[in-house]
Amino acid sequence: MTLGDNGRAETATKWAVRALGAVLALIGLVLAGGGAWLAAVGGSPYYLLAGAALIGSGVLLWRLSLLGAAVYALTFLATVVWALWEVGLDGWGLIPRLFGPAVLMALVLWAAAGLVAPARRAIAWLILGGFVVTALAFSVGVYAVDGPKRAAPLPGPRFAMSEPSLHAAGADWPAYGGTYSARRYSPLSQITPSNVGRLERAWVFHTNDLPSAQAKGTYGAENTPLKVGDTLYVCTPKSIVYALDAATGRQRWRHDPKVPDEWIPYTAACRGVAYYAVPAAAAGQACATRIIWGTLDGRVIAVDAETGAPCADFGQGGEVDAKAGMGPVTPGLFSINSPPTIVRGTVVVGHQVLDGQKLDAPSGAILGYDAVTGALKWSWDPQAGTLPGLPPAGRIFPRGTPNSWTSASGDEALGLVYVPMGNAAVDYWSSKRTPQENAVSSALVALDAGTGEVAWVFQTAHKDVWDYDLGSQATLADYPTPGGLVPALILPSKQGELYVLDRRTGRPLTKVEERPVPQGGVEPSQRSSTQPYSGFHSLAKPRLTEADMWGMSPIDQMACRIQYRLAEYRGPYTPPTTRRRWIEYPGYNGGSDWGGVAVDPVRGVIVANYNDMPNYNRLIPREVADRKGWAPRGDARGGSLGGGAEGAGDPQIGAPYAIQVNAGWRLPFTGLLCKEPPYGGIRAIDLATGRTLWDRPFGTARRNGPFGIPSHLPFHIGTPNNGGAVVTASGVIFISAATDDLIRAIDLKTGKTLWKAKLPGGGQATPMTYEIGGRQYLVIMAGGHHFMETPVSDALVAYALPAKG
Repeated sequence: MTLGDNGRAETATKWAVRALGAVLALIGLVLAGGGAWLAAVGGSPYYLLAGAALIGSGVLLWRLSLLGAAVYALTFLATVVWALWEVGLDGWGLIPRLFGPAVLMALVLWAAAGLVAPARRAIAWLILGGFVVTALAFSVGVYAVDGPKRAAPLPGPRFAMSEPSLHAAGADWPAYGGTYSARRYSPLSQITPSNVGRLERAWVFHTNDLPSAQAKGTYGAENTPLKVGDTLYVCTPKSIVYALDAATGRQRWRHDPKVPDEWIPYTAACRGVAYYAVPAAAAGQACATRIIWGTLDGRVIAVDAETGAPCADFGQGGEVDAKAGMGPVTPGLFSINSPPTIVRGTVVVGHQVLDGQKLDAPSGAILGYDAVTGALKWSWDPQAGTLPGLPPAGRIFPRGTPNSWTSASGDEALGLVYVPMGNAAVDYWSSKRTPQENAVSSALVALDAGTGEVAWVFQTAHKDVWDYDLGSQATLADYPTPGGLVPALILPSKQGELYVLDRRTGRPLTKVEERPVPQGGVEPSQRSSTQPYSGFHSLAKPRLTEADMWGMSPIDQMACRIQYRLAEYRGPYTPPTTRRRWIEYPGYNGGSDWGGVAVDPVRGVIVANYNDMPNYNRLIPREVADRKGWAPRGDARGGSLGGGAEGAGDPQIGAPYAIQVNAGWRLPFTGLLCKEPPYGGIRAIDLATGRTLWDRPFGTARRNGPFGIPSHLPFHIGTPNNGGAVVTASGVIFISAATDDLIRAIDLKTGKTLWKAKLPGGGQATPMTYEIGGRQYLVIMAGGHHFMETPVSDALVAYALPAKG
């Protein structure tokens, strides 16, 4: 290299150092300005002090002074001390505090190497190399760990629980949750922890139900197929049902109810269908076995399980209209997307009333139909009570009453159906709700399957204005007491509470405590002074603090800290406000949502996947919402299909406020969440004691990143998840649900991942398993989900161990 070349290199280095100094000063200005704001609203002074130090460091580096590097190094060391003081060795908590500063530290060390005398540069480069290697080793060691840090001993076989359903899971999977007990448990054991790594695709079936141009941004299949005999039954987002050969995935028949796109509510989904065998049916009788399901446009359909032909003896031409007696129904406001529950020959059907539209919405009445004739045996509306059919001539069901959009469970022996209830038509304002509505909203209601009479009610949120409806199906299990096993159920809630109730009476079998909660908000007289908390187990994490705010850098973390300080937040059940945002934690996705929990009835272990994200909400005054053009579905001004997250501009017509929900509490520019990861987890719980056996983040960051750009990193960040788990007798948990488009096998004993496979779309559905021809299959609907922002697909995928021979 010539002397001239050396000179040009030195000049380039100096300008690069100056550029770095300018960047540091600019970052310092942002931190100092935002830090002053944060400090003024009662937040951490660190950002103000760090910003001032970066400005000084940047100015000195612009002047090519080594002192600038020294100032930054001291700032970085102080930042490390502050970060460890605030969050300890919490890897995710350290990212916004140290990742960006560490990158800048590496650049400053490079700059220092360019400013020191040539004879000392080797030492400078050695320091830089050591710093980079240490940072990388720390990242791999902290963020790539798969599985829980520790696991308590797994109980061995200890229970012999009864199965109160007519059909048992095993070779078959005869109901959405395995059986109407909703244990999501299979006694199959061909696939074990030692051989699950050999699973391979057995077949893939494409339903060809993909969104039209009008329906883009609405699909989320959510389906769990049934398997009875040698046939698999699957339904698609638009309520189309297929029967497939369970061994090969080949189509046997297809029934398309031809639902128009305009009837899609927030999500086009069909979680499942129901199977029914007519008692004492004659050999060869049509519809002796039948598949029954609800559609997005509010019909209940029955077809022959063998042929797919409509059951002529069921309703009119094989279907009944569940909207009868509802009065005016705008397309999209009334839909059925969960499977019916059939107990003692009664098909019990709930439905969804589209959230947040208007008080004058259809009733949430639960309907009980004869499984053979389709005749309406009874109806139960939270306001009108139980009726022997429809309301009297000229009358309709009361408008806007609480509904049940999710799946019920049932006890054939007791003749009870356990219905998880939601809210009245407007979620975030309660002043017009009646005492009857308040008594059953966000409650589990046990109904007599034969009469529709209420047997008992257990409420999980009093006068709910947080959208804490019960999304999870109750799971029936026997609970150990000193007097022996008691017929019980496990009820998960969006708040993260797990309740254990005597399913005969609704009486809690473990402690339930009414605790004081924050008061005030826009309806102070409406708020309950206490809310129920479970003494058995809770998936909920401690209340948020400013230190829990997150981001990829100190700047976006600072922005989230400012938002935290500006919001109303006094812990769980902080009442809704309009003057400023309020923080709802957990948010409306749980805790537990429609995936529910799985229970191993032999070992007595609960497997619960859960979400751990807040919402950042605000009530919007009516006149402001009107100016924004927020209107309910069906109005000319708005209410179209798709759009943003649920609640992101819901009009709530009939209430003085609309609602603006920032689901997950995202920053507007980067799209990152303001709360520190993990955002989702999976946990094993001892049913006998409520003790956690293991707990781990669930889901990797491979499809997540700032600005919506996938990071492709295998780090176990714990993602939002929808869909449930299945547990088998061999101690293998199968689950997809997370946003990384993977299906996993997890060891029930250790919580570690045993196997995983990439899906052709998002796995926001609960898998199922069955046996045919001596071979155990695992099946998942990889349909994707618009709300979870995973790829939409029409693929139903089956896995099995390699065939012998």
